[in-house]
Amino acid sequence: MRLVTFRAEGAEQVGGVIGDAVVPLRPALAAAQAAAGEPDTAATLPADMAALLAAGEAALVAAARALAFAARPESTALRRPLAAVELLAPLRPGKILGVGRNYRDHAQEVGGPRPEAPRIFLKPASSVCGPGSVVRLPPAVAKPDWEVELGVVIGRPAWQVSESHALDHVAGYTVLNDLTDRALQFDHPLPMTSFAKGLDGFCPMGPWIATPEEVGEPWRLGLRCWLNGEMVQEGNTQEMIHSVAALIAHLSRYLVLQPGDVIATGTPAGVGHFRKPPRYLKPGDRLRLEVERVGVLEHSIG
Repeated sequence: MRLVTFRAEGAEQVGGVIGDAVVPLRPALAAAQAAAGEPDTAATLPADMAALLAAGEAALVAAARALAFAARPESTALRRPLAAVELLAPLRPGKILGVGRNYRDHAQEVGGPRPEAPRIFLKPASSVCGPGSVVRLPPAVAKPDWEVELGVVIGRPAWQVSESHALDHVAGYTVLNDLTDRALQFDHPLPMTSFAKGLDGFCPMGPWIATPEEVGEPWRLGLRCWLNGEMVQEGNTQEMIHSVAALIAHLSRYLVLQPGDVIATGTPAGVGHFRKPPRYLKPGDRLRLEVERVGVLEHSIG
């Protein structure tokens, strides 16, 4: 499934994507139950993405049933064009845990020793914005930079989990841009990495959550980023120093990963700060970020 949060007629809804159409989950589930002569329980399906994930497997099975019914030829009334709705960030995470220097080529371009353990930073929920957003740069931001990343969305609480069972706790995957002010990150006597990456709008995310059966194993997914039509990053998750499963297991040693939490798993080489000469984002720039089998996220800079 590809699960989305969208706005239509002024109301936010949770839905799924079928081809180039979006399906509101509650009306589709009600229609499926009516067709089967069952009581209408669609109103019990959570209308918030994080709550939907927290509701567990039964809620996701109901969502899958709704989408399967909406995909029938006779169910066209349940589908509406994606272009007719406003896609929002797929969810508002409880916490976003970022991983620095987690690709071999990016660690090399940054310099210094290879991280033996994951380098963790935090991004607040207020940094999240959705596909098509215009990220406004505060006047004080001097060196804004881009980072295409695979986002891992947690679906089941994870505490002290083993690496071999870590992926059982994944609800799905999304695309995100870990925007960063390199001046805040590097030009201060004490680096302020979380602050540099946590400004308002500095975590564009979307366009949806692609569930594991949609994506497959996350070991070999291509990542690419285009700036104003020019490809500036290209990598693959096989180049990760710490895999998705290893990151979940490591983080769960220190805190409980809750449904709706997001792990930003790192970026490949090609960010602007380490180019010669350095290159930074400016108002009017357009970004296109892609993770293979997950989706394409587009946004601009204002």
